Amino acid sequence: METLYLILGIVTAYLIGSIPSAVWVGKIFYGIDIRTQGSGNAGATNTIRVLGVKAGIPVLLFDVFKGWFAVYLAHFFIPGYFSTGQIIVFEIIIAAVAVLGHVFPVFAGFRGGKGIATLLGVGMALYPSEVFIVIAIFILMLITFKYVSLASITASICFPFIVFFIFNQTSAPLIILSVLVGIFIPITHRNNIKRLLNGTESKFSTKKK
Repeated sequence: METLYLILGIVTAYLIGSIPSAVWVGKIFYGIDIRTQGSGNAGATNTIRVLGVKAGIPVLLFDVFKGWFAVYLAHFFIPGYFSTGQIIVFEIIIAAVAVLGHVFPVFAGFRGGKGIATLLGVGMALYPSEVFIVIAIFILMLITFKYVSLASITASICFPFIVFFIFNQTSAPLIILSVLVGIFIPITHRNNIKRLLNGTESKFSTKKK
């Protein structure tokens, strides 16, 4: 029975992550598939770029909420005999599945976003202190250079160093997760990196195109 609950928790996390807020907002309120416009990414940045702040901010907030809520919901499926370490591992599994759902959403033909906002929500749940420094780095980079991709990549690379060296995290699973985040985000932004290098990356703007 406990195994069934764990599996149910994982499936629930995937379904929560799969809610394609950007796609649904675009189709329901604007009559367009956001994945056919701008960068083609079903995320908050592209939504703001194509549809404006009024559409993008709710998408951003909901995508962040998905990551946080998935981790929070994990506790409803965890057996009472789990140790602290086992709880953390299950939370990480739930978090990873939720992000996977955002990137490959079953409700949108498995074509989703890059998972940055959902990862932020996960960070708020698992790293409630560290995440604020990461956000500060992101904002500083965005204000300075105007590239969301560069800000995301820089903040993600800094993340494991913040977790280990500044906050002295001792949980091996949380340290490993932070390192994986620092690897995962640059990989999902590999096309952005190419555009940054050749000078064709679009700068962030709140004005609709």
